[in-house]
Amino acid sequence: MTSIVTSADTAQRSRKSIRGPAPNKWENGKAMADMTHSTTSSGPRKAEEGAFTRFLRATEIDTRLLGMIGALLIIWIGFDVYTGGLFLTPRNLWNLSVQTCEIAVLATGMVLVIVTRNIDLSVGSLLGFVAMIMGVIQAKYLPTYLGFDSSWTWVITLICGLVVGTLIGTFQGVIIAFLNVPSFIVTLGGLLAWRGLAWYVTSGQTVAPLDATFRIMGGGAEGSIGATWSWILGALACVFIVLGIIGGRHQRKRFNFPRRPLWAEYFLAILGSALVLVTIYVFNIYYWPVGIAKKYATEHNIPWPETGLDIPYGIAVPVLIAVGIGIIMTFIATRLRFGRYVFAIGGNPEAAELAGIKTRWVTVRIFALMGLLAAVAAAISTARLNAAANSQGTTYELFTIAAAVIGGTSLAGGSGTIAGAMLGALVMQSLQSGMGLANVDTPIQNVVVGVVLVIAVWLDIVYRSRAK
Repeated sequence: MTSIVTSADTAQRSRKSIRGPAPNKWENGKAMADMTHSTTSSGPRKAEEGAFTRFLRATEIDTRLLGMIGALLIIWIGFDVYTGGLFLTPRNLWNLSVQTCEIAVLATGMVLVIVTRNIDLSVGSLLGFVAMIMGVIQAKYLPTYLGFDSSWTWVITLICGLVVGTLIGTFQGVIIAFLNVPSFIVTLGGLLAWRGLAWYVTSGQTVAPLDATFRIMGGGAEGSIGATWSWILGALACVFIVLGIIGGRHQRKRFNFPRRPLWAEYFLAILGSALVLVTIYVFNIYYWPVGIAKKYATEHNIPWPETGLDIPYGIAVPVLIAVGIGIIMTFIATRLRFGRYVFAIGGNPEAAELAGIKTRWVTVRIFALMGLLAAVAAAISTARLNAAANSQGTTYELFTIAAAVIGGTSLAGGSGTIAGAMLGALVMQSLQSGMGLANVDTPIQNVVVGVVLVIAVWLDIVYRSRAK
């Protein structure tokens, strides 16, 4: 790379020596006029731009992300009107957030897989297999040695599940990277193999109930942090949003990069903080059912008032897990060398190989990470259901790929965002939840999801063709 730059500089210097010294700006009036004209020519163009275009340019908001948010609002408002106000209720929105977590966690890993021009069709079956392993470990084996309700049961179970998922993902990645078997074929085989092994573990029997502490990862009344801690986390999130914007501005100033106008920085800080606080407010006005609240009051010697006891759910634990994984995966994709390698491979695999990137090992790590995330999603799913069933994760691979593609990840590789994929997962789950409230038959729901996926890919193709 150094030699290329050196040769380019030498050629440039030689051209300058042939042309002679640059004309003096005071002597060459024509050159000065041309320069002045080129500098100020952008004025009329900016004046011709609309106010909304200038607003997007100043705030640097991704238009595709903005389009997804608009589509999500249309879906929410449409289903709320159609169902007579049942969709936009605190109860449904809280349930929607919990139901989205599994696909959202899987979609964060699928982004990196698709960016490198690969695919993983096995994530649903892998989730089911790991879920069955975790269910059997905590329901059949650990009670024999640790007894029931041991504080170590959920820890050992979770560690075993994460290890199994990572090893399976690594195994598939090695076959893809070093044996040159296409990822479509390897993961298609995994889709069949891991589903069959999930049935073989218990001969198709459902494993239940599970450890009480383990169930916290699934949400519910005991799997939420309540109103006080929700507001505390919300305040911290607002502080981090403001500090992130300030830090980004200082970094741009340090390296002489263009900075957003101050009003745009204020707008983004207020908008981000408002979204966080409104979300927490909605979660905090959803209260425990009367039966669960009475049981809680009896166990904790709390007198039951005549008007009842309103105990807010707050943020669910699986939502915190999903948000935490989204932040970590965003950091990996945008801040670490591994993330830069992933996007370099997706942009041009041959050039990445020539640049010295160990593309085979990067591929192995991507699929190992995908297996780890499948295990996390399996833990959330198993804890939420309070059971490990053979059918867990069925069609999850399709919804995960759809969420990533709807979120802006290109099937041609090279581009995609973690936030977009998680928003795509929310869009997919919103469609399912809304159609469920509207009593739409399951086959029709599958038709709608399929149509939405095709339209999303078509829009991606149109967007990229216009960008070129």
